[in-house]
Formats: sequence, C-alpha cells, structure tokens
Amino acid sequence: MTPLIYQAQPALEFIPPALNPLVLRVCQQLLPVWLRFQTRVTDIQAENVETLVTLYRQFQERKIRFLLAFRHPGSDDPFCLAHLLWKLVPQMARQQNVSLQYPIHAHFMYDRGIPLWAGSFVGWINSGLGATPIQRGKVDRHGLRTARDLFVNGSFPLAASPEGSKNGHNEIVSPLEPGIAQLGFWCAEDLLKSGGTEQVLIVPVGIEYHYVEEPWNALEKLLSQLEADLGLPVGESTQDQLLQTPAHSLYRRLYPLGEHLLCLMEEFYRKFYHQPLPPVPADGDRTPDLTARLQALLGVALNVAEQYFGVTPKGAVIDRCRRLEQAGWDWIYREDIKDIDTLSPGERGLADRIAEEASLRMWHMRLVENFVAVTGSYVREKPTAERFAETTLLLWDTLTRIKGHYPFPRPRLGKQRVKLIVGEPISVSDRWYAYKTSRRSAIASLTQDLQTALEGMILQPQMDADKRG
Repeated sequence: MTPLIYQAQPALEFIPPALNPLVLRVCQQLLPVWLRFQTRVTDIQAENVETLVTLYRQFQERKIRFLLAFRHPGSDDPFCLAHLLWKLVPQMARQQNVSLQYPIHAHFMYDRGIPLWAGSFVGWINSGLGATPIQRGKVDRHGLRTARDLFVNGSFPLAASPEGSKNGHNEIVSPLEPGIAQLGFWCAEDLLKSGGTEQVLIVPVGIEYHYVEEPWNALEKLLSQLEADLGLPVGESTQDQLLQTPAHSLYRRLYPLGEHLLCLMEEFYRKFYHQPLPPVPADGDRTPDLTARLQALLGVALNVAEQYFGVTPKGAVIDRCRRLEQAGWDWIYREDIKDIDTLSPGERGLADRIAEEASLRMWHMRLVENFVAVTGSYVREKPTAERFAETTLLLWDTLTRIKGHYPFPRPRLGKQRVKLIVGEPISVSDRWYAYKTSRRSAIASLTQDLQTALEGMILQPQMDADKRG
C-alpha cells in the first residue's frame, strides 16, 4: 500500500531499463546476504532446471525468444527467481557440460508503483538490472512499447507475473491478466515482420513456500494480537492443546475473528457510505456463506471508490482495482499540469486537496486487493500451517491498513523453504494463425492454458506429497 499522499505530484516519469553490468554483478554478490538477513527464506530448491538450461542455450543460439511467466504468491518471489537464474541455472549447466554465455539473467517487468512506496532507489536498481516498469491500470503505451521491444530484441528473456500482483496464497492462482499472452503474440508478429525465425515461447514457473517448522506458536500469538485489535476476548489455548490439535484449536478462533471483521466492515460501509448491504446479522443468525458475503463487501468497497472517481464498474475485481489505481494516480501525479511549481497558492492548494482525497479513496481499493483470491473455505478445506499463515497474515494486512499503518514488513512467523517448478514451455508461434483468425479468442485460450499450467504445478506436488504421506 502506498503511504497517504497530501500534495499533488508531477507526472510519473517512465524509468527506462538501462542494464548496468556493475549493478548486476553487485546484486548477484549481495543476493545470498539479502536472502539470509532480509527474508524468511532458508533454502531454495527447483525442479526441471534443465529445461531452463536448454531454453537459455536455444535463446543464445537465436532459435527462440521466451518469457518467464511466474507465480506471485509473496514479496520474496523476485529474490527466489534471481537465485534460480543467477545460481541454479549456471550450476545445472555446468553439471550437464552445457556452455552458456554469462550472465544468465532476465528483463523483469515490474509495477511502476513499486518505487513510489519502496523508494526511488529501488527504481534506480531495477533500471540498472534491465527491468522495465508498467502502469497496470491504463494502456501504458511507453511501458508496453518498451516491453515489446525487449521481448523481441532484448539481450535476455523477458519475465513477468501474469497474476499482475502478489496474491498471498501458495495454492490459489489469481485470474491471469491477458497482457502476457498479448506480448507473446506481438513478439511473434514483430519477428515475422523483421524476417526473424525464432520460435516464441511462454514458460510457466511455479513458486511455493513451506515452513521449515509449522509455526503454530507464532500463529497463536498473532491471532491474540488480532483479537485484541478487534476488541475480542483473547483466546486462552494452553500449550498442550496447541501441541495436540493446533489446527482445530486455532480454527475455532480464526473463524469468528474473520466473521467479526467482516461484520465490522459491512456495518462500516452500510452506515457511513450508504451502501446496499443487509444489516449485520444478530449472533446465532449469521449467514454461513462467508464467501458470498465477502464478495459482496468487496464489490461495495470498490463502488465507494468508483463513485468518487467516476469510474464505471466493469470486469472482474482485479480489473476494477487496476482502473481505480490509475484513476487515483491521474489525480495525484498530474499529467495535465506542466509545472506544479508555477501554480498560484490557491491553485496549488486545490490540487493538493484533490491529491489527498484521491489517496484516501484509493484506500478502499487497497483493502480489496488483499482479498481478490480469498475464499471462505480455504483453511477449512485443508487446515495446514501454510494456509493458516496465509489467511492470518491477510487479516493482519487488513487490520494494519484499517489502523492507518503501513503493512510492511509483515510479521515473520518462521523460516521457509522455497520450491520453484519450471513448467513445459507453451508455444505462442504455433497459435499464430489462430491469433490472425480471432485475436480475442487466441489471447483468451493462451491465457487459460497458462492458468491451467500454473495451477497444475501447484496441485501436482501436493498430490505427490499426499502419496508419500
């Protein structure tokens, strides 16, 4: 979440990718230190790394162009992917006696909003690493043109998350945005126009996090904090109860906590924003279908922001979030003002007021972003420590925003191992004629196949683990 902004700002400038070998080398040297001291990751393993070795060899031989389409469950994903490319791929290449040109790297696409909350230094680092920004809520012609050029002509493959943003879940893939498929077809089109013979591929990459030790004690403490923040009686589970049946014990606290927060937010939007939500149900008469109530609440929260910005509700929840984000940015980062410093004090005061109001209204959208992939049955269906942790941390994010604080960094519940899975490449070139026949249909089909591939990489390891158990 971007901190509250009180003043109008100049228009957002494009941060051009400017690969600097020195910046890349320094980041490669510092990555192990960063992983050790700034993340919860203790071990990173990967499956099918040999597939990437083959793909990089073919890329360097000018036989293919490809894009790494990676899952985005958490904020540590970029560092894990860097470890995959900078260490594990070269390591596997040496084992296979495959000669590759170094460095092994990728041009990452990232959200232009990241340097707004992480700091301009992050934008400088990303630029030096050859990464390229994109504004997600509009047709960012400059950003798209740069990404399109890098896909066709870049020194390295392109890498991007088709989910658009992190979703906080190991075992749920958010609905994919169609931009990745479109970039693939543009690359194929540009190669045909220029006489290139390379095949265009999209390579799905899965990421999963697993706690080294199940963090039931840390979860119990975090639940106690959330209960206190909501004015609920703090649970009094004994250590013996936690060790014997931690999932059952904590679920009896997690469910009412989530329902209480839901009721609180329903009343908030019904009473103060005059939204058409039913009255908060009385105790003992509450609707068990939390998923339906949550989806209704998300729609209402977006309505509040859309009504203010004059944005027409259209598309899925994530599409509405992206348009609202851009609407807010348009009112904060003023492209319609050539030089903010030349405004009169009165004009500047009004511009600042609009920026402050826009920042406040975007708060509603930020709440919704957390819950795009949330269901009311995620923990109940499989009460693992990972699912408990994911849901509890999302509740912590929400309460932190409600209290007016910045939800970063998150509480660290325990050390984690990371599993990266390189999937089978999906050919874009083979779909070119389908694209020429019907662009919309071809993009939708490719996006769905990518969604299926990413979901399959989540489910299969879990099935294998169940069989081993």
